[in-house]
Amino acid sequence: MTPPRLVVTQNADARFLGKLLGDVIREYGGETLFRRIEYIRAASVDRYRGLANARNVEPGLDALSLDETVAFVRSFMLFSMLANLAEDRQGDPADHEGEIATALQRLASHGVDRAQALALLDRANVVPVLTAHPTEVMRKSMLDHRNRIAVLMRARDAGRSESEEGEFVEQAITRQIALLWQTRALRRERIYVADEVDVALAYLRDVFLPVVPALYARWERVLGARPRSFLRLGSWIGGDRDGNPHVTADSLQHALGRASQTVLADYLERLHALGAELSISSELASVSEAVARLAERSGDANPARRDEPYRRAITGIYARLAATYQKLTGRAAPRPASVSAEAYPDSDSLRADLVDIERSLEAGGRAGLGAIGSLTRLIRAVDTFGFHLATLDLRQNADVHQRVVAELLKVAGVEPDYRALDETARVAVLRRELASERLLASPFASYSAETLSELEIVRTAAKAHDLYGSSSITTYIVSKSESVSDLLEVNVLLKEAGLYRGHPMPRAAIMAVPLFETIGDLSRSSQTMRDWLSLPEVAATTSAHGYQEVMLGYSDSNKDGGYLTSVWSLHQATRALADVFEEFGTTMQVFHGRGGAVGRGGGSSFAAIRAQPHGSVRGRIRITEQGEVIAAKYGTPEGAMSNLEAIASATLLASLESESLSSADRRRFAVAMESISSVAFQAYRSLVYESPGFSTVFRQMTPLREIADLKIGSRPASRTQSDRIEDLRAIPWVFSWAQARVMLPGWYGVGQALQSFADASLLRDMVDAWPFFRATLDNMEMVLSKSNMVIAERYASLVEDRALAADIFGRIRDAWSATQEVLLSVTGQTHLLERNPALDASIRLRLPYIEPLNWLQVELLKRHRAGENDPRVRDGLQLSINAIATALRNSG
Repeated sequence: MTPPRLVVTQNADARFLGKLLGDVIREYGGETLFRRIEYIRAASVDRYRGLANARNVEPGLDALSLDETVAFVRSFMLFSMLANLAEDRQGDPADHEGEIATALQRLASHGVDRAQALALLDRANVVPVLTAHPTEVMRKSMLDHRNRIAVLMRARDAGRSESEEGEFVEQAITRQIALLWQTRALRRERIYVADEVDVALAYLRDVFLPVVPALYARWERVLGARPRSFLRLGSWIGGDRDGNPHVTADSLQHALGRASQTVLADYLERLHALGAELSISSELASVSEAVARLAERSGDANPARRDEPYRRAITGIYARLAATYQKLTGRAAPRPASVSAEAYPDSDSLRADLVDIERSLEAGGRAGLGAIGSLTRLIRAVDTFGFHLATLDLRQNADVHQRVVAELLKVAGVEPDYRALDETARVAVLRRELASERLLASPFASYSAETLSELEIVRTAAKAHDLYGSSSITTYIVSKSESVSDLLEVNVLLKEAGLYRGHPMPRAAIMAVPLFETIGDLSRSSQTMRDWLSLPEVAATTSAHGYQEVMLGYSDSNKDGGYLTSVWSLHQATRALADVFEEFGTTMQVFHGRGGAVGRGGGSSFAAIRAQPHGSVRGRIRITEQGEVIAAKYGTPEGAMSNLEAIASATLLASLESESLSSADRRRFAVAMESISSVAFQAYRSLVYESPGFSTVFRQMTPLREIADLKIGSRPASRTQSDRIEDLRAIPWVFSWAQARVMLPGWYGVGQALQSFADASLLRDMVDAWPFFRATLDNMEMVLSKSNMVIAERYASLVEDRALAADIFGRIRDAWSATQEVLLSVTGQTHLLERNPALDASIRLRLPYIEPLNWLQVELLKRHRAGENDPRVRDGLQLSINAIATALRNSG
């Protein structure tokens, strides 16, 4: 009799990998364990298929010993990881919508030609920004094995029977799955900033460095021209100090140094390979004077290369780059240079030498030598990544700046109590200081540790500009921005390191950028920016930069006002900001602080960008990519290429497509949204902030405390020791609700608001005609499809006060039912995701594997909270958190 398989699914890759996982479990865990796991899997799958004689899952769960429970959770976690990989590889047939070629066809059908698209791209700036927000539950070792499986699966696709190491491909994949099975999934020690830097660098080195130049090569073919490097990379890792005391000047320097080391090592490898390739003899081909000079100056006197000017030129370039590596990293190059040379002063100088080689080859014009792919990709890499790899942002809370500047002013004898001043007086004091060439800080004065730390940050940033170039750090994000003084305070600090100068013409080497996060801050953001842009010195610095950035926070606005009010406030703020910037003739760049979960701005980046208010993108956009989203979007080269192109394509469309709404529709839709948002806001605030005992229910029915014990980030989970919802960070707020399958931040309040709106036909018009409203409901629909009130009720049983739990959870359950009902009515569907069968299939694949994990997690929570100190209870509980997050994919 053929033994049962661990998975049956429509996805051939998932079926193949699931079979191998089953084989591994049988071999390493034994037949008994395998069959117990298989019973639970099959029973859960049958139940979700609606089979009349489906077996009950719970007897299988009850039969598990503690050791088997831990093994079971690991097995379902690994299947979810492998299913994610299979899905990423398979892709969605709709992915072609996100390609530049498709965008160009769409634009052409609306009268926008390629010349206009190229002109837009030549002034564009599209930047995904990697952050270290703690929502990635997988250890890097686990991700490394997954990535090796992805490489082997590509070899299998190509029809190869053996891996590069000479092993049969299927055996090699099985071996990697066996290594996954035997690799500890949980971190035992707290993760440090240096660990977060290493994880990000793994993606940058292994995925982004090879993918981005290859993507540009594709775009050049599609566009018929070479656009400037408009797609670049950003990072917060090592520079984001908001609420993270572990990010210091040392970690900032570490992040910058390691990034530079990574990108320079990549360039050296590419140069070495290029030298081997360009064996052209001067006896058989002519070379340009520029290349001849490079060859002559190289110091390469090897007689074997006397007639090979390109190789001699590359010898010299390699030697200069190796010297640059030594200068910037303090270490010898991995492969020593054969001659001595001076370091390059900047990446532009390296690029210029490479361009000289390219032009010389182009002058030959034969057999495509001018289009040698490795050289073209290296030039593009240097142009895109410089000597810094990814531009690192600084971020700190406005309250910190206020305290530091107050102390500097007091010690310098300028203002005894700056914090007591009103906004007008503060602005006057700060502007006077910025106009002066005198520094505030004295090496002979005493300052608090906080002030010394902040001063060291800006001094380290100044050193970074000297070492790695001005593109290494361009932006200073000010969290909790509420006023002009919040931004001027940053300039005062930058001035202490020479990064802001008031004479002869005001200039800021690093731009102060406000982050508007709460509903109130968003509503006031346009006035704040009008006041900011009105200052003459700001007009000068903004003109020099060519734009002014504004960051909008999705997470805190959601926690503050609920999903619908958050997205509407963000939309309205963006439109109002665009009008202000238009008034001042200043280019606006919006930085979208999105998370993975819908409750933190997650969802399709392609749809989100296209849903931005018309005229607000104009080729410039930055978007955070964080936690599990990085692994999901950029874990494989194929996924990275698809997602990066989707961001670029959406930016092109959002910038050049005509307004989809008439003025009349825009006005009536906005009036409707104001009414709906107001009701949603009241419903959400009533539950979350005005219901006695809500915080207690939330903390007891979700694994919030247990999530805080996971070693998944260097930043504390709460801003203070308070139990108030206001003081909890948005990430654990969203993550906890996802674990309990409630996902409240992604939908609560919307159902009540839509049901109370009298004009159902207008709502249907908004779905049909308005990309913003359609994307808003699409994202909520995905959240509802992943939530489950039957499972959530089991979590509610963890609440000690049963009457309180019944009241609060009853309101949540009723609102969930109402939300689903009205969503189906407005969208004209009979069931969730009817219009999106690919996403529906993806989620349905996972649900049978998530539900048993939820049942087990509830039981483990009970045992853990009852004081049971068996380490297997703790490990099983933490593994269940990992497994559920992995299966849900965008839970944080």
